[in-house]
Amino acid sequence: MLRLARSAFLALLVVPVTGLQILHANPIPLAIEAFSGPTPKFTQQAGGVWQVEGPMSLRATPARPASGQNWVLSFDYFCIGGMKTYAVLPGPPFQSATARYLPELAHSEAWVPYVARLAPAGKPLPENWKQLRFDLPLPQGRILQLRNLQIRPEQAGDFARLSSRRAHSSHDVLQDYLNLDFPARIDKVEITTDSIVIEGTASEGSGPLHLADIPMDLLIEDPACYQDLHPVPALQDGRFTVELPRTRKRSGRDYDRLTSRWQLVRKETDRVVPLSHCRYAETIACRNPALPEVAARTKKGLGGWNANRHPGELDDLGISAVTVNVMIHALVSPTPGPGTTPFTWQGRTYHANQQALRRLDRTFLKAAEKDVLVSAILLVANPARGGNEIVRKLGHPDAVKEGTFAHPDVVSEDGIALYGAILNLMAERWSRPDGRFGRVHHWIVHNEVDAAWTWTNVGPNKTGLEFMDLYQRSMRLVDLITRQHDPNARAFITLTHHWAKAGNARFYGSKQMVDRLVSFCQVEGDFPWAMAHHPYPQSLRVPTTWNDQQATFSFESNKITPRNLEVLDAYMKLPRLRYRGEVRPVHLSENGFNSPTYSEKDLTEQAAGMAYAWKKISSLDSIKVWHYHNWVDNRHEGGLRIGLRKFPDEPGDPAGKKPIWHLYQALATPREDEVARPYLKVIGIPSWDAVHHREAIR
Repeated sequence: MLRLARSAFLALLVVPVTGLQILHANPIPLAIEAFSGPTPKFTQQAGGVWQVEGPMSLRATPARPASGQNWVLSFDYFCIGGMKTYAVLPGPPFQSATARYLPELAHSEAWVPYVARLAPAGKPLPENWKQLRFDLPLPQGRILQLRNLQIRPEQAGDFARLSSRRAHSSHDVLQDYLNLDFPARIDKVEITTDSIVIEGTASEGSGPLHLADIPMDLLIEDPACYQDLHPVPALQDGRFTVELPRTRKRSGRDYDRLTSRWQLVRKETDRVVPLSHCRYAETIACRNPALPEVAARTKKGLGGWNANRHPGELDDLGISAVTVNVMIHALVSPTPGPGTTPFTWQGRTYHANQQALRRLDRTFLKAAEKDVLVSAILLVANPARGGNEIVRKLGHPDAVKEGTFAHPDVVSEDGIALYGAILNLMAERWSRPDGRFGRVHHWIVHNEVDAAWTWTNVGPNKTGLEFMDLYQRSMRLVDLITRQHDPNARAFITLTHHWAKAGNARFYGSKQMVDRLVSFCQVEGDFPWAMAHHPYPQSLRVPTTWNDQQATFSFESNKITPRNLEVLDAYMKLPRLRYRGEVRPVHLSENGFNSPTYSEKDLTEQAAGMAYAWKKISSLDSIKVWHYHNWVDNRHEGGLRIGLRKFPDEPGDPAGKKPIWHLYQALATPREDEVARPYLKVIGIPSWDAVHHREAIR
C-alpha cells in the first residue's frame, strides 16, 4: 500500500465539504484536508466535487463526534481506470496497526455510489478517534473525483439486496439448456394479424406431442411454462403445423401471444418432457408494411440530441443521424390525471403522459424536418434509487443503487406487461405513415450492457450468461413490438470499448455479450438485431487513439477503439454473426475524443483523433453511422472535455467552437481532405492510406 512520507506533506489545505445530499438517517459530513506534494493536485470543482490527481493522502474530520462501531464510509466517485484497495487509518495518532483496507474503486465512466464498512470484522475502531486518514494509491496522472463524502450508520441493504422472488435462471440451468441436443425442433413461428402459425420437425416415435405456449417472462425452469399446452396433430413425414388464435386469456386478461415462445413437449402421466428448444416468432405481420426504410445520407451523426440543443447545428454540421435519450418510465402514469390518456396492453390499462410524449414529439418532428435518421436509446430508471410506482414496477427487482440505470423487469407478468405497454405506445406513435408525431427508425436497447453494473443494473453476482438471458428478452420484446409497426425497425445491442477483456471485475466484456446473444439466437430463432458500439479511445482522457496499445488486430483484443475498428468490422462479417446471410449494421452510437485542457496542443490532438477515426470508418462498410458524443462539454462528466464545443459557461468563450467542430463540419464534404490534412503530421503518418489495417484478422 502506497503511503506518502510525512516529509512530503508540504502543503495543508483545509476544505469543508458543502452541499451534501442527506440521503440516510444521521449522516455526518466530512471536512477533508489534503496533504500534497510540491504541486498540489487537490482541487474543488463545480457542484461540490473534489478532484484528486495522482497518489495522495487525505485527512477527513467528521462534522460532529462519531461514537459506536457500525459506521460506513459513503460517497460518489468518478474514476476512469479505478483505484486499488486503499488504507484508511483512524486517529490521531495514525498507526499502521489500526489501518483497515477498504474495497477498490472499480473503473467507472459515470458517477457511482460507494459504501464500505469502517469497522469490518476484526478491525474495531479505536476509542475516541477524531479523524480518518486516507492513503490513496492513484497512479500518476489518474484522476479521482469525489462528492457527497460522509459517514453514517450501516443500513439494511447497504451490502446486499435480495429480491422476494426468483428473478433469474442460474448459469448451470441456462448452459445446460443451450447445449442440449433435443430430438425435435421448432422450425418457424409466424405471427399473422389474427393467429400464430408454428411449424416443426419430430421423429415418428415421439408419442403424443403438445406445444407449450410460454410467456416471455417465465424462467425456463418454472413449472408454469407448461400450463398452456396444445395438442399437435399427427406428423406428416416427420413434420407438423399448428395454427392457434393470436390471443388467449392469461390471469383473467386478454393476452397477445406476440410475446410468447413455443416449445415442443411430450405430456406423460406425471410430467412434461421438453423435446425442443423454445422458439420465438421471426415473421411478424406489420401494420405499416409500406413504411419506407431510411438510411443515413452520410456516416456523420450526433449523440444525445434533442430539439432544445440548437437544431440549426444539425444543418451547420451536416448531421445525418442522431440518438435521443428516452427515460421510458416518464411516458406513463399508473393512474389517470390531468394530461393523461388511457390505453391498453395485454389486458391492462395504463395512462399515457401527454406532456412527456409531446416533448419527445418536438424532438422527433425537428429531426424529421432535418431529414435525419433517429435512434432512440431506451433507459430505465433504477428502482433501488427511489422513484414512483412506475419506476418500482418497471425496474428489475434485484437492481442495487450502484447502477445509474436498471434493466427492465422481464421476469414477472406485471413487469413485462408494463414494459411492453410502454414499448408499444412508443412504436405506435413514432412509426405512423403520416409522421404526425415524428419517427423513430431504430431502438437502442439500454446503455452499454457489458457494463451492466453501472448502466443496466440487475444486482450483484450474475454471470454473463445469466445477464444475457435477461437482456435478450428485452431485445426480443423490443424487436417483436417495433416490427409490428415498422418492418425496418431494428433493436440494437449497446456495448463499450472493452472487448475480449471486461472493463472491471463487475463487467462482462463486449465480445462475451455478442457471443452469448448469438447462442440464444441459434437455438431460439434469430431476429434482425444490430450493433451499437462505443469505441472510445483506450483511455477516455487521452485522444491520441493511434497509440492505443490494448487495441490489437485480433478477435481477442482487449479493447476495440478507433485504432482497430477493422476488428469489429471483421467480427460482424463472420457467418455466424450474420442475419439471413446479411451483415448486421453497426452504428458507433457514442464516441468522442477528450481535450484534457483547452491548450492548442490538446485541442489539436482531439481533432486529430476524430480525423483518424473518420478515415478508418469511411472504408468499413459494416459501419453505417458515427454518433459524436458530446456536442458540448459537460461539467458532469468527470472532468472530461469531449465536446465539439467548450463548456457553456467557459469564461470568455462560452460554448466556443473547438478545432474538432470545424473538422467535423468538413467531414463528408468536398472540404474534408483540406481540413483534415494538417492532422497527418500530428498522427505521424504520410497519408490517410496509412491508417488502414489490411492484414487478416483472426
